[in-house]
Amino acid sequence: WKGYLLVGPLLAGFLLFYVFPFGQVVWDSLSQGTGKSQLFVGLENYTRMFQNQMFLAAFGNTLRFLGIGLPVLLLLAYALALFLKGWAQRFQVLRAVFLLPYVMPVAGTVLLIDLLFSETGLVNRVLLALGLPLADWLQSPAAFWVMLILYLWKSTGYAVVLLLAGLMAIPPDHYAVAQVEGAGRWQAFRYITMPQMWYALFIAFVFSLINAFKCFRDFPGGRGTPPPVGVHASALYQQFL
Repeated sequence: WKGYLLVGPLLAGFLLFYVFPFGQVVWDSLSQGTGKSQLFVGLENYTRMFQNQMFLAAFGNTLRFLGIGLPVLLLLAYALALFLKGWAQRFQVLRAVFLLPYVMPVAGTVLLIDLLFSETGLVNRVLLALGLPLADWLQSPAAFWVMLILYLWKSTGYAVVLLLAGLMAIPPDHYAVAQVEGAGRWQAFRYITMPQMWYALFIAFVFSLINAFKCFRDFPGGRGTPPPVGVHASALYQQFL
C-alpha cells in the first residue's frame, strides 16, 4: 500500500488530465450534439469526414509534407550534429543558438514570414530587382514549400541538440580502441556511432513527427471550398495568426 500511496498523486493526475480527456474525445467523435442532447452515431462522423474533399486534400498534403520534410530534417540534423560535435563540446553557446528558432515567440515568427514572403516582402523585392516574375507565396502552391522551409528552420535546431546529446554520450574510449585496432572513420561510424545513436534518432524522430503534424491547417477559401491541388494553405502562417 505504500507503493500505491506514493504513485497515487501521479496516477490520479494521469487519469484526470490524460485518460479521461482522451476518452471524452473518443466519445465525442462517435456522437453528435452536446450535453444531454448528445446522441451516439457510431462511425457516421468518420464516414462524413472521409467524404469531405477539404479533409482529403489537407490529409494528402499533410502526408506529402511528412514524406518530404521529416527525412530531410533528420538527415540535415544528423549531418549538422556530426559536423559540430567537436565544436559543441568546446562552445556550449552553439546549442543555445540552435534552440533559438524553436523558442522564438509566435509574433516574431509571423513577422519573419510576412517580411520574407508577403506580396511586398523581401523575396519578391529581390525577384523584382532581378527582373523575374513575382509570386504569391502564401496563397498558391508555393505555400507548401514556404511551410516546409519554415518547418525545417524551426525544428532542425532542436533535433540537432538531441542528436548532439546522443553523440556526446558515446564513450570516447570506444573510438580510441577502434583507432588502435586500425578502424577507419567509416568503420567507426558504422560500428560505434550508428548502433549507439538509434535511441537519440528515435527521440528526434518522435518530436519532429509531432511538430510536423501540428502544421495541419485548412484551406483559407472558406468552408465547402476544396483547395487547389498541391496547396497546403500556408499552414504554419495561419496557425501562428
